Amino acid sequence: MRTQTVVVAADGTDASRAAIRWAAAEAQRREWPLRVVHVLDWNWGGARFDVAGHEYETARRHADALVAGAARQARETAPKIEVETDVLIGDAAAQLIIDSESAELMVLGHRGHGGFAGLRLGSVSQRVATHARCPVVVVRGGTGNDARPITAGVDDSDAADGVLETAFAAAHQRGVDLVVIRSYTPPFPHYRGSLPPAQVHTPAQDAAEHTRLAERVAPWQAKYPDVTVEMLVSHDSAAAVLVGVSHSAQLVVVGSRGHGVIAGTLLGSTGLQLLHHAECPVLIVRTGTKHRPAR
Repeated sequence: MRTQTVVVAADGTDASRAAIRWAAAEAQRREWPLRVVHVLDWNWGGARFDVAGHEYETARRHADALVAGAARQARETAPKIEVETDVLIGDAAAQLIIDSESAELMVLGHRGHGGFAGLRLGSVSQRVATHARCPVVVVRGGTGNDARPITAGVDDSDAADGVLETAFAAAHQRGVDLVVIRSYTPPFPHYRGSLPPAQVHTPAQDAAEHTRLAERVAPWQAKYPDVTVEMLVSHDSAAAVLVGVSHSAQLVVVGSRGHGVIAGTLLGSTGLQLLHHAECPVLIVRTGTKHRPAR
């Protein structure tokens, strides 16, 4: 059963600590409890050589100390929240995906232990963001309260209203502006030559797309009249535009799927590129899930 809980994965890395701070602040905004989880990837096959069980006991004590320290950090960030801890045993990505079935929001750092230093996104974060059953935030860049806007990427998919609902609620909770971006490729005239899409001037088509976007935004603007909204239409790819604006946003909200995605895939190319290159936290909204605003 899904509960109103924010779950954050802790592994002791700097990326994990940034995720804990973000998750604690978000739990306090929503007035939800925070659950700090660490996955102990214990090799049961090799455990047969640990006859006395000392190695497992040592690993378990380390895991318990890690989540206790993460819980202290969470309470320091958001003193009003209720915090609980848990140590899961098994493959990290698999256990977090299972845990996502009962959470309202899962928060991850962008990197964990291991892998190559130059990688922008860890394999566990990518697997969980791709397959989780609840909305997922991958924390990149700076965290904390600020006045930067929320940014949302909107297309014609079924996920668009979920993205708008989540983004408006986030902007309302933080008291900041919302920037809604729609990227489309107009039917270019044959004489445009080698000009990139962004440099082709199509004012009539842009105006029509802006009107369509305004119509989609209107019901959510009516629900959140206090949120100031800016709407942008671009010819560039959605990923390129959203990565660009992530430098000046505090959160980018996108859907889990868009057009042209292979059936069964839970994360489209735009979301995946954002997780690798965005300069702020990225929230992936699952199609069919609803954001529950703070009380």
